[in-house]
Amino acid sequence: HLEESGGGLVQAGGSLRLSCVASGLNVQFYAVGWFRQVSGKEREFVACISYNSATTYYEDSVKGRFTISREDTQNSSTVALQMNALNPEDTAVYFCHGDFHLADVRTGTGDYWGLGTQVTVSL
Repeated sequence: HLEESGGGLVQAGGSLRLSCVASGLNVQFYAVGWFRQVSGKEREFVACISYNSATTYYEDSVKGRFTISREDTQNSSTVALQMNALNPEDTAVYFCHGDFHLADVRTGTGDYWGLGTQVTVSL
């Protein structure tokens, strides 16, 4: 089970912090990523992190502005996406995505998705 929170309305140049709480058996072994989708467009990769935080990937347009991190307990993981220097092109619904395999998360072909949280960046 994946549940996102932290979306909202922010002015350009501002920051938001999204959280994804992953719960369930062995969730601490899941890779987790963030995707975003604008209405009428395909869902696109934003960032992902391996189960042990050793590996992270970012989409080029967010490198240096977004940071993904995670904290794990025995039965849950919280994956945060710190978003700084936001611009209107970052406006989208942001989805959390999880799977045992980092490669599948990175390509959006993993097993689990959250319902999304809206991020709106105004001028």
